Amino acid sequence: MKLGAFSVSLAVQDLDASRAFYERLGFEQTGGDADAGWLIMMNGTTILGLFQGMFDENILTFNPGLTQSAESTDDFTDVREIQAALAAAGVEVVESTDPDGTGPAHIVIVDPDGNRIMVDQFVDRPDT
Repeated sequence: MKLGAFSVSLAVQDLDASRAFYERLGFEQTGGDADAGWLIMMNGTTILGLFQGMFDENILTFNPGLTQSAESTDDFTDVREIQAALAAAGVEVVESTDPDGTGPAHIVIVDPDGNRIMVDQFVDRPDT
């Protein structure tokens, strides 16, 4: 199973203050929309998503179709295949997607300690 790029999605209270803080740690803004309440920050291959007002807790995030260097790739496992494999392995998918869909989609699972893990694919299924 190829999950794609890994990042931590942080629920922040003040997007500008968080951006400034992570810039002092050497992160650079590489994407996002501050007016919509979110930014993507990178330091080398370390990726942080800063999200204000979108969710209440931090989330571990995987992006199928994206490499850790934030480049697109066709060599990934589609989120619907990941969903089926997790369900077959007995992992509860708490937010699922249409298994017959072809476009961008996401799923969410929760680890034994209550940490939310999102697989967020923002590209089409590779075989479409």
